[in-house]
Amino acid sequence: MITRRTFVNGLAAGVAGSAFASTAKSYAQIMGANDRLNFVINGVNGRGYAHLSALQANAKTARVAYFCDPDNHVRARFAAKAQQVLGYAPKSEQDFRNALASKEVDAITVATPDHWHTPLAVLGLKAGKHVYVEKPSSQNPREGELLVEAQKKYGKCVQVGDQQRSSDYTIEMMQKIHDGFIGKPYMAKAWYAATRGSMGIGKVVPVPEWLDWDLWQGPAPRSEYKNNIHPYNWHWLRRYGTGEALNNGTHEVDLCRWALQADYPETVTATGGRYQYKDDWQFYDTLITSFGYPDKTITWEGRSCQGLRDYNRDRGAAILGTKGSVVIDRGGYDVYDWKGKQTGQFRTGHHTSTADVIGEDTMTNAHFANFIAAIHGQEKLHSPIEVANVTVTTLLLSNIAYFMNRELHLDTSNAHILNDPEAMKLWGREYQKGWEVTV
Repeated sequence: MITRRTFVNGLAAGVAGSAFASTAKSYAQIMGANDRLNFVINGVNGRGYAHLSALQANAKTARVAYFCDPDNHVRARFAAKAQQVLGYAPKSEQDFRNALASKEVDAITVATPDHWHTPLAVLGLKAGKHVYVEKPSSQNPREGELLVEAQKKYGKCVQVGDQQRSSDYTIEMMQKIHDGFIGKPYMAKAWYAATRGSMGIGKVVPVPEWLDWDLWQGPAPRSEYKNNIHPYNWHWLRRYGTGEALNNGTHEVDLCRWALQADYPETVTATGGRYQYKDDWQFYDTLITSFGYPDKTITWEGRSCQGLRDYNRDRGAAILGTKGSVVIDRGGYDVYDWKGKQTGQFRTGHHTSTADVIGEDTMTNAHFANFIAAIHGQEKLHSPIEVANVTVTTLLLSNIAYFMNRELHLDTSNAHILNDPEAMKLWGREYQKGWEVTV
């Protein structure tokens, strides 16, 4: 295994290994293949399958050179699917650093657990790669600052996986709202409702032989392996995850912020708790947040373990203005006049369930197409890190408000918490020695 020190030093010296499978070499001989961008998919248990599907949908401009995951079983399953979907076999790597060192790789995607998002994205930028990173793009506000700084320093594209930013009907509706379609928009409400089960009480057990637990933990301080963390329940542990506000709230709050043209709020409040089960879950299963601005307000209501729907939707965003309202989600939108009478509707014909942890859809395909076009200088990114980070940081602050159990007052220029040194201690996190994020 390549050590982190050797890897980083090798990047600085311009030393990089390159190794493709024989199938990849033969594929490169196809006319036009050299014009395609070579991708590495990192993290292939869930959302990585949507990345695979999206890259295949953009096969004229992209190809999958590698995929990486510290779990051998997960990689084996993904390898079979990749062969079926792509018609060729990308190289499988347990350690992402082996793929990142390849000079032939142009871009990486990050669909790992949250505690890896910024560290891996920054390493990708240092390696000279473009980066597509899933939301949340950071596990804490400090990492968001570092990733924005790294993108500026290394000059590569960083697209965040807010795929509805690449939805044609959403782009059209947002422009209408900005042009006065519902008057002046002043309130936006986002929500998410699901029926997640308990994660139980984990037991310390030997690390499975097929999992590199040390690499899986990476930047996180070391802990014993428990049998209820991998591959999904890490979401609900503060060491690795960010809770439902970032796991799903990011998408809809981003729509609210987009519609209201809102940046960092002045105040953040959050109330809720873990009500449904008593288990190892360290976040809330129910959270009501409010983001205050001088002339507008945004709220998010997350219910991880209660399936009552709003506006007959599991998830969505309601944008309220002085002349009307729009309720929008991944399946379309409804339009209402000022008195609440429905006056319009649009449906895509597709529906995404909150139980779907992969999320293969045309929006993701379009978001990757935009990312690829931006790398070639043909389009602007729809969700560049400097824009997406505002949404992510805003929601990370709702987590801090929840754990501090008080309202936060912010410097709206950078979202730093004012006059609350204790809360600012949660701005960053502790790292395993040698894995600190540096730009």
